[in-house]
Amino acid sequence: MNDVVEPVIDLELERQEILKRYRRLLRAAKPLLKENDAKLIKKAFNTSAEAHKNMRRRSGEPYIYHPLAVAQIAVEEIGLGTTSIVAALLHDVVEDTDMTIPDIDRLFGAKVARIIDGLTKISGIFEYGTSQQAENFRKMLLTLSDDVRVILIKLADRLHNMRTLDSMPRDKQLKIASETIYIYAPLAHRLGLYAIKSELEDLYLKYVEPEAYKDVARKLRETKAGRDRFISKFIEPIEESLQATGYKYVVRGRPKSIYSIWNKLSKSKKPFEEIYDLFAVRIILDVPPQQEKAACWRAYSIVTDHYKPNPDRLKDWISTPRANGYESLHTTVMSKTGQWVEVQIRTERMNEIAEKGYAAHWKYKGNDTQTGRGIDLWISQVRDMIETTEKGEKAGAIEFLDDFRSNLYSEEVFVFTPKGDLKVLQRGATALDFAFDIHTQIGAKCMAAKVNNVLVPLSHVLQNGDQVEVITSNKQKPNEDWLRFVVTSKARTKIKDLIKEENKRYVTDGRDMVAKKLKTLRLDMTNELLNQLRAFFGSKTTADFFYRVGKGHIETKEIVRFKSEKEAKENRQNKLNTDNIADGKSFTKELKKMHGDRADADMLLIGEDMDKIDYTLSKCCNPISGDDVFGFVTINDGIKIHRVSCPNAVELMSNHGNRIIKAKWTSQRDLAFLAGLRITGTDRVGLVNDVTRIISNELSINMRSVTIDSKDGIFEGKIKLYVHDTAHLETLMKKLDNVDGVYEVVRFD
Repeated sequence: MNDVVEPVIDLELERQEILKRYRRLLRAAKPLLKENDAKLIKKAFNTSAEAHKNMRRRSGEPYIYHPLAVAQIAVEEIGLGTTSIVAALLHDVVEDTDMTIPDIDRLFGAKVARIIDGLTKISGIFEYGTSQQAENFRKMLLTLSDDVRVILIKLADRLHNMRTLDSMPRDKQLKIASETIYIYAPLAHRLGLYAIKSELEDLYLKYVEPEAYKDVARKLRETKAGRDRFISKFIEPIEESLQATGYKYVVRGRPKSIYSIWNKLSKSKKPFEEIYDLFAVRIILDVPPQQEKAACWRAYSIVTDHYKPNPDRLKDWISTPRANGYESLHTTVMSKTGQWVEVQIRTERMNEIAEKGYAAHWKYKGNDTQTGRGIDLWISQVRDMIETTEKGEKAGAIEFLDDFRSNLYSEEVFVFTPKGDLKVLQRGATALDFAFDIHTQIGAKCMAAKVNNVLVPLSHVLQNGDQVEVITSNKQKPNEDWLRFVVTSKARTKIKDLIKEENKRYVTDGRDMVAKKLKTLRLDMTNELLNQLRAFFGSKTTADFFYRVGKGHIETKEIVRFKSEKEAKENRQNKLNTDNIADGKSFTKELKKMHGDRADADMLLIGEDMDKIDYTLSKCCNPISGDDVFGFVTINDGIKIHRVSCPNAVELMSNHGNRIIKAKWTSQRDLAFLAGLRITGTDRVGLVNDVTRIISNELSINMRSVTIDSKDGIFEGKIKLYVHDTAHLETLMKKLDNVDGVYEVVRFD
């Protein structure tokens, strides 16, 4: 038997590397340090090094590299100071050692202790189901209003984890990356950390869709020289005119992130060569604060003297900054070669705020700028949202998370009260959102509104510059229909609370009716049974189910149907009873028992394990052999196989990471999978015949359905067919692509 040779670790070399990284951190922090700060950072470093001295990361590196890297990101990329450096160095100490929060308080003071307490509450939280995770996100956001540095350090921690994701197994990579795109990238966006947001998105793509990431990166590299030539030609006349103003300035071209280009390619279905806005040109002016606005508009005037602007694409975030403090002028202009180019105009101060977001806003808070007022307001709104979400209700936490996420990327609309006060609302906000923004009672009694002196309904969507007056009535009561058209979290939460009060009677009646019916059917009213009933009738919560019964939307006699279907399913259930297996780990153990010592023993083999394990291919993404897939353990329906690129994958992997299992296809060829193809092109006689001939004759594929729509010389066909695997499908797509008149062939879910 061969002995495994352990790698030799040179401890002295590692010690020198640790000191080198520590000194690099001190150099970055030097401009921020006041008296005694360096001593405090040294003390934190020594405490952390001692606490983690025998620990290593999965990559084999000393663990202390991680806190040092998080502190480095906090200083260099977010612009945080001494308190945050100390907290970043110590962020894992309480969780990994015997040191407690009171110990931290005694050694480093109350501020650091409070931040570490916040960070400890939100670490290692993702081994539970959705409700537990949502609850922990809510905890994390509660700390946001106490001290925003908790979230900023958490983002630095997440960024370093994403940068070092290589050493993680594939299932962990998918889970961590999905979680990142689900909540951390939107949070970075909301806090104005655009550079970090872009990097998190790019890293998500790198691990979840590696081929797509490499493809876009390669094309960007290949087209760089041509792009650079285009940019230098484009900015030449602008620079000449800017020099004449006497302003100090920098003009540079900036390619869009790989993720944003990939997103655009996915949505537009156009090839890379046809995406023109791959980059933006940025003009950064170095002028005193009192000249900023005038200088930016002068630069705008220079740009539009040389190039024709698109009037619909001017965005003025200087007069009214975005809620996260972002200030900039954006315009899109037509270049001499017929390409649209986005030009961003801002000052040095604005640029630092755009790169470092919230932290930079504090640096400039003394100046008379509007920076950050919006974000302070947003943080207090988050606090309101959290406090108005029912603490005890698990579904409330999940709903809160959905609402919160929808708010993170939202643009703003600026409207005025009758007295001329400015209100900033989420884009798409209605007259009813406006009413709730003023006060809950005004929202609750709102009948209609006057917008610019014209009477409008509650659902009227507000535009920039509207002046809004709310009309109330004591007879008005909130109803569920209101939830259809409000978009702000504040309005949604308040309406739900008001309706809940109104509907408590229906819930109580419904519960009594269900209890009676279950008694006659000899079923015990357990939490598990109620949860099954809730799912069967498509209700979000058990309270919602009772409410629908109480209101008469669900008749109690339908519970008989539930009982018979439940019994039928239980009879069908095979050896591996998924109701008894709570998570992916249990399944992995079962798989290892089945597969013995094979290298892929912990993996579900699709095509081979069918007779032993109850699994199905998910309808939402129709995976076919060859697709990159994962298994998801459901409560009642066995394992569902999803594509990694499935629209639901991010939410499943980030919210239910413990129920994800590794899966791969076996090389069996006798399986047939349903796939969909969308074919577009120019219509001509015989085209449909050519397309169907290739499918039927050349590759002997069975078609399930064909729909072809032809209009004004353009045709679009949708074909559902059975194929063996992705290679089979790609061969077919290539052959169809070569048919005369076919413009594009794409797979659809």
